[in-house]
Amino acid sequence: MKKLLTALTLSVLFSFSIVNTGYAQDEAVEDTTQMEEMMEDTAAAKEMAEEPVEEAGGETAEEEVSAEVETEQTFHQRIKDTFIDGGPFFMSFVLVCLILGLALCIERIIYLNMASTNKTKLLNSIEDALASGGVEAAKDVCRNTRGPIASIFYQGLERYDEGIEMVEKSVVSYGGVQMGLLEKGLSWISLFIALAPMLGFMGTVIGMIEAFEAIAAENNISPGVVANGIKVALITTVSGLIVAIILQIFYNYIVAKVDGIVNDMEDASISLVDMLLRHRSKA
Repeated sequence: MKKLLTALTLSVLFSFSIVNTGYAQDEAVEDTTQMEEMMEDTAAAKEMAEEPVEEAGGETAEEEVSAEVETEQTFHQRIKDTFIDGGPFFMSFVLVCLILGLALCIERIIYLNMASTNKTKLLNSIEDALASGGVEAAKDVCRNTRGPIASIFYQGLERYDEGIEMVEKSVVSYGGVQMGLLEKGLSWISLFIALAPMLGFMGTVIGMIEAFEAIAAENNISPGVVANGIKVALITTVSGLIVAIILQIFYNYIVAKVDGIVNDMEDASISLVDMLLRHRSKA
């Protein structure tokens, strides 16, 4: 009886272990299958995610390049369209004012930069020349130096034999001549600064007249007609003001440059007279 119970117990335990082992193997297989499926899904998802990213990146770069090209084209096209919308007749006059005004400004800036002189170096050179070779040597220094200050010095040295008073008068008179040369063309720049907004205002007035004529022809105050007419009319005014602002900036720079050179001329002329007085006293 005990042997039978023992055999039954062992058989039950063996069967239970077999069942557990099989169940565990089934779970392991299922887990392995699920892991493989998850890995496959992850790989597929990664591939699907990478492909759109690359395509999106390529498309983004292409879109940025095309956007930059379109922006440049739009900018130039916008300027062209604005010029045409403002009316080629009056816009041409405003453009001419800008071109001529800038040409005069550039010419004056180049001239003034070339007219600038290191007065301290020039005075030292003239003083050394007076000490070593006299007035004629000082004249040679002035002839070989560029700028209005050297020209004024030369005219003063030319009158040295006639006395210091004549030197002063010569310096003052020729200083006025050089000042006129420095300010040459400034009146024309001022004209273009004042003329550009006036032409813009005239184009605006004529544009408004045309807008009211269009309203009268339509016999109806349409917002589209009024807004379009006013926009076109105001383009000329904006263009004229922009031209005036640009030229005004250059004009103020040129005036400041002229004032600086004139101050140097006056200061250097006083130093020259004092130098000639010392030289005469030594002689």
